Amino acid sequence: MVEPYVDDIDRYLEASKIIDYNNDNIRRVADGLYDKSASETDFVRNAYEYVRDEFPHSADAGKDELLCTASEVLAAGHGICFAKSHLLAAILRYKGIPAGLCYQKLILDDETAPYLIYHGLNGVYLSEFDRWIRLDARENRADVNAQFSVEEEKLAFSVREEYNEIDIETVFSEPDKEIIKVFERCGTRTELWANLPSRLAYTGDL
Repeated sequence: MVEPYVDDIDRYLEASKIIDYNNDNIRRVADGLYDKSASETDFVRNAYEYVRDEFPHSADAGKDELLCTASEVLAAGHGICFAKSHLLAAILRYKGIPAGLCYQKLILDDETAPYLIYHGLNGVYLSEFDRWIRLDARENRADVNAQFSVEEEKLAFSVREEYNEIDIETVFSEPDKEIIKVFERCGTRTELWANLPSRLAYTGDL
């Protein structure tokens, strides 16, 4: 069951340096998505599909620019999983929807890179259902089919415990500090790809 890391739900509505929804462009996009939505849940769906579909994953798009904050992703038009999760959280928070960050520890590639790294996604509170759900805004492709779903999770990747992959069913209010440190140390996506996050401060996985 998906659970929040902190009980204070207001923590999942805050703007920050990374989830910077004070940016005018983010507010404009959020307002537009909200205005065309029939309900709060419909807005969450629309915001999720917008970030998933309109912002290609940087690696899939062959982009080397490294982006981290929500406003950077919006301006550049692409981002890796962590960055896209920051944008979705910003859009939702601006319109009063509690949203946070979630993580999975996955093997990067079974054949070419068989080592564990972290993958970022979102946790969102739906008041209509009084529950948190996880959504993965990573761009879909032939082998990835993430979808908006309330009852059954449809994430980009399934965790394989036999490979020591880990599913962290906790929604954190802010991006993990260890992950942000990796972003700050790297100047390009190529550099980050050689130093992908493999530890979390939140879990003591240091």
